[in-house]
Order: sequence, then C-alpha cells, then structure tokens
Amino acid sequence: MNKIVYILFFLLSGTMFSQNEYLGQNYFDRGEFDKAVLIYEELLKSYPNNPEYFKKEILCLQQLKQFDKAELFIGNKLKRTNSPNLYIELGYNFQLQKKQDKADKYYEEAIKTINQNPGNVYLVAVTFEQKSLLKQAIQAYELGGKLNPEFKFDYQIALLQGQLGNLELMTDKLLDYSYVNQMNVPIVQNQILRFMAEDNQKLFTDYLRKALLLRTQKNQDIFWNQFVSWFFVQQKEYGKAFIQEKAIYKRNPESFSTILGLARLTIDEKEYDAATEILNFVLANTNDAGLKIQTNYQLLTIQVGLATAKDYEVINTKIDALLKEFGTGAPTFRLQLLKANFEGFYLNHFENAKSILNHLMELPLNVYQIAEVKLELGDLLLTNQKFNQSIIYYAQVQDDLPNDEVANEASLKMAKASYYNADFDWAQKQFTVLKSSTSQLIANDAMQMFLLISDNTVEDSTQVALKKFCKADFLAYQNKDLEALAAFKDVLSQHKGQSIEDETLFKIAKLYEKSADYTNAINNYKEIIDKHSEDIYMDEALFFSAEIYRKYLQDDVKAKEFYEKIIFNHKDSIYFVEAQTNYRKLRGDSNL
Repeated sequence: MNKIVYILFFLLSGTMFSQNEYLGQNYFDRGEFDKAVLIYEELLKSYPNNPEYFKKEILCLQQLKQFDKAELFIGNKLKRTNSPNLYIELGYNFQLQKKQDKADKYYEEAIKTINQNPGNVYLVAVTFEQKSLLKQAIQAYELGGKLNPEFKFDYQIALLQGQLGNLELMTDKLLDYSYVNQMNVPIVQNQILRFMAEDNQKLFTDYLRKALLLRTQKNQDIFWNQFVSWFFVQQKEYGKAFIQEKAIYKRNPESFSTILGLARLTIDEKEYDAATEILNFVLANTNDAGLKIQTNYQLLTIQVGLATAKDYEVINTKIDALLKEFGTGAPTFRLQLLKANFEGFYLNHFENAKSILNHLMELPLNVYQIAEVKLELGDLLLTNQKFNQSIIYYAQVQDDLPNDEVANEASLKMAKASYYNADFDWAQKQFTVLKSSTSQLIANDAMQMFLLISDNTVEDSTQVALKKFCKADFLAYQNKDLEALAAFKDVLSQHKGQSIEDETLFKIAKLYEKSADYTNAINNYKEIIDKHSEDIYMDEALFFSAEIYRKYLQDDVKAKEFYEKIIFNHKDSIYFVEAQTNYRKLRGDSNL
C-alpha cells in the first residue's frame, strides 16, 4: 500500500510540474513576465540545475528591469557551479543597464577561463554568439585555437566575420577552410548561397568571383576549377562553367560525369546553345559507343525541338546514319524512339513510325521502356484518328504501372483522346480526377481542359463552338499548323465575344510563335491580356510575351514589364519561379 501511495504521489507531482512548465511558457510567450517569473522561480526550487528554467528566469527578471535580482541570481549560481558562461550572463545583465565598463570586465573574465582550460572555448564562444556578442565570440575562438592547435574554428570565425559585415575576410576564410576540409565543401557552399541571396548590391558576389578566379591562377589544383564551375552554375553562366569543366577534364580525362551533368542542367534551363557546345565537346573526346549514342540523342532532341520544315531532311539523315552505325538493338532504344516520333509527327510517315515501334516492342525492354513505346504508339494512332486503338494502349500503360506518375500521364493522354474525338462527357470525368494529380503539370493541364469543356458547355449546351475548337486543336496536335491556324481563326470570327475566345487566341498565338511570327504572336497574347485578364490564360499570355521579347525581339524593358506582372499579380502561376529568375537576370542580379 505504501508503494502505491508513493507511486501515485510521484505521478501527481510530475503532472503538477508539467502543468507549471506549460503555464510558465504560456505566460512567457504572451509577455506576462511578472507571472512567468514566479512560476520559474518555483520550478527552480525543485530543479535547480535545469538550464532552461534558469534562462527563462533571468530573461523574465531582465524584462521586468529587476537587474539587481538577476545579478544576485546569476552570481549565486556562479559561486555554486563556477560555470564560465555565467560571467557572460553577468556582463550582459550590466550591458542591458548600459554599464558597458562593468559588462566588459565580466566578458574578459569569461575569456580568461579559456586560458585556464582551453576546453571552455566551446561554452564561452557559443554563449557570446547567443548574446550577439560577435567580436567577443571571435576572440574566444581565436584564443582557443591558439592554445590548442587541434581545435579548428576557421569556419565559425568566418561566419562571425560575415555577420559583422567583413564579407571579404569571411570569403577568404571560408574558401581556405573548404580547401583544407574538402569533405565540408557542401556546408561552405550552402552558407555562401545564403549570403548571395542577401547580396542586393552584389558586393559579396563580385568579391567571391574575384577570390575564386585568383585562386585558380595561383593554385593549379582542380579543386578550385570545380568551385569556380559551381559558382558560375549558381549565376546561370553556363558557358563560363563549361570553360572550367574543360580545364578539369584536360587534367583528369577519366570521366564525363560532371560535364554531362552540366549539359543536362543547360537543357533543363533551355540554354540550348550552351548545351550544344557541351555535347559536341563530349562527342569530340570520346570513343565510348554508349556515350556517343546518348550524346547524339540529346543533340538531336534539341535540334528536333527547334526545327522548322526546312531542317527535317537533315535531321532525318543524321538519325538514319547513327542507327546504321550503332544498330537497332536495345542500346539505341531512345534513338529509335526519337526516330519513330520524328517519322510520325514531323514527316507524316505513319507506317514507318509504326514499324519502328513494333520492332522496339520485340526488344528486351524494362517495364518503363515498354510504357514509353506504348504511349508513343497511342500518340501515333491518335494522330491518325484511330481514337479507340490509341486509348487501348494508354489503358495498358495504366494497368502496367498502377499508381505511377507514368500512369497519370497515360490517363491524361486518354482523356485528351476522348476530347479530340468530341466525347466531352467521358473526357470531362477523367479531367475531373486528374485535377488532383500529384504532378503539377498534369494537374494544371487537366484543370485547363476541364474549364475549357465546362465553360463552353454552360454557355452553349449544343457545344457548337467547342466542337469547332476541338477540330482545330486536333489539327494542331497533328502538326498541321496552317490548317489549324485557319480553323482557329474561323472559330474566332464566328464566336467572338464568347467564352471560347481566350482559348482560341492563346492557340493562335502559340501557332504564330511556333512559326517564328513573333509580331502576330504578341498581338494575340495582348488581346488576352487586354480583354481576358480574369481568365486562366492570363499568366501564360504574360509569360510567353515576356519570353518573346527577351529571347527573340531583344527588348529587355518590355520583357521585364511582363515578368513583373506575373511576379506581383500571379504568384500561384506555374511560371512564377521562371519569371522571377528571368526578371532578376535581366535586372542584372547576381544572386539568381
């Protein structure tokens, strides 16, 4: 019975202290320091060595300006524990009273404890940092490192110098530290990125550039070329990064991994000139068949994406030459898939494309490669108006890879096939589900299609305008651009002022843009901006207008104007991040 009573008492006591701790924190957070101080005082009677209770008690007393009581409280603990950080607490208590001379004496006492025991440096320096006493923290670290050479505080001192505004000193110390401690380079680079993000006047970034380039000149270690390459990548100066990567390769020609990584990055960033230069360098310096196939595939993908009709014959000849050289087995899977797409969608050679895809299905492929072939077959059948057959292939991919993002892609294609076949009810059911896709691009595409159908069904239950739009859209999908443009213009003239207008203007603008008729593209985007500012294509019209002015018309002022409108008015746009990056680049920011 006595044991039970004791256990109950212990549990009740623990509960009571837990409640008091919560209550004290609540009062502290609400700024009711007069109430909080009493609770922490009681808690310290039971837990005198609890550092958190002690810290909160001192803070409460200082907030209440009861500095004498705080001094007595700290002094008593100092006598009891002789902990060096308490000298700093005493000093800071005087500093709050604007008694800097007394404060400095206690800070000096804290630093003296490092002389007595170098191991005190950690507690003393960190406590100084917590009080934002950065100069004293540096002094403590430097003394600790001097007394015990095994202690290395270069990184901590560098960051403290940065916080004091001594950015050049911080930069030099961080770079030197990273060279000596190369395993910690990612940590250093993360800190550098933080300072670059706050570097509005580019002072830090400019000095960092100079400091890195100076080190590449003085020290031939490829470590500095790698660091400079990383820096230029952060600045999106990919051509300069490639110069460093070439220098690294010439001294260590064992692997193209970092160069290929840079190539992938430039492709993702749509910096196709830089990507082409990098990939051609790889081709000129390798005899590896697999690497040649991969690199040629990437180059051709860029060329196909930028091609006009006059380029088709040259591209097709290149692909055929590569397949003749490397064969039509599994190693050239991607090249053959590209060939099938090019034959079917650009040259309109349906049977050739189908034959290539059927051949691929006979190769030893993994489940994802099989899915790619089936999706391509579905696309090919769809472009030839074989709607049901295309849907069968998309459905097979859904079944083969359930709950995979590829299955979501197949679902979207299936929904679009139903849409192109004017089966709007069935397509709408699928778009409704896909609006919740985990892929932002698929969800965004599904939302646009959902709104296209619903908006133009509510206004016109017979869906006359939607059916005409759908036919024009299918012509565009088939790459019949002139026919599609004429069909969209017909929709625009017959249904002007109806809800289909903004979608039609957008499609017309994209077709003009594809044919490099940038003036007409801009004019159609402008109509959306002027007349349909509340519709879903507004942010896209702004973004693509900005891109045309930046890339093709070389009018940076106009481009910035359109990017600004996205940044300030369309923060939920999928183009927001890219618009922000391009805007900063045009403005001349280094911290992109």
